[in-house]
Order: sequence, then C-alpha cells, then structure tokens
Amino acid sequence: MSSEDNNRLTLFIDGASSGNPGPSGIGLIIKRHTEDTTMKKESKFIGNATNNIAEYQALLLGLREAEKLGCRELVINTDSQLLARQLNGYYKIKSPNLISLYNEAKRLILTFHRVVVNEVRREGNKEADRLAKLAIKEGIRAGQMVAPA
Repeated sequence: MSSEDNNRLTLFIDGASSGNPGPSGIGLIIKRHTEDTTMKKESKFIGNATNNIAEYQALLLGLREAEKLGCRELVINTDSQLLARQLNGYYKIKSPNLISLYNEAKRLILTFHRVVVNEVRREGNKEADRLAKLAIKEGIRAGQMVAPA
C-alpha cells in the first residue's frame, strides 16, 4: 500500500468524561475516504479532564496519526458542536483551558493540504464514542483513576 492510498482519509473522533471533570478517555478511527477500510483505531485513557478537553485531545491524536499515515486531505467527523464550531470559526474560544489545545490543533491542521471539519449526529460517531467510553472503563479498572462517587 503506497502513501498515495492514504492521501485522503476520514477521521472520526470522540472524547468522553465521567464527571466532567473526571476520568476521561478518547477514541478515534481513521478510514480511507473512498472506502470503508479502517487504517487505525485507538482508545486511550487520558486521566482527569473535562469533556471538551477530551474532545480536543482526541482531535490532536487523530491529526498526528493521520499525518503519520501520509494523509494530505482529511475529513474530520465529530459530534462535539463546540469543537466543530470553534475549528470552523463560528465560536470563540472562551475557556482558558482550551486555548492552547485549539492553537495546537490549528497548527497541526496547517500541515495538511486540505481539512474539513464536520459536525455529525451522535449516531454517526458511535464507534469513536464506544472507544472513548471503553478507555474510561479500562483506565478505572487498571487503577489509573478512581471513579467519581
């Protein structure tokens, strides 16, 4: 498989937090844009965070992974209205905790030839959501974080 095959990819991302803030996880899936071939799946526990921080952490990891795969054109699907609308310039970043994450995301986005950020319905992002929630469960089970009371 050549890097040309990976030129256009679709990234599905989700972040989840149990407690907001609380134990948090991220999930991502990278697929070839024109077919249903999954190139990468990841479920990662990120410790204590808010849901919005988890969403941005999922985005940052997804951007880095897509870049490693040789992607030049990326379609990002997220069910986070805040993330999609901030990245598309409709919402300002008001939370000081999100400013550095937003700036890092914009820096990484500039490394691609073209990036489209889509706000999708929750049903269209089920697998990334499942992976994010799985990361929380596994992180708590491994004793990395105590579940909220």
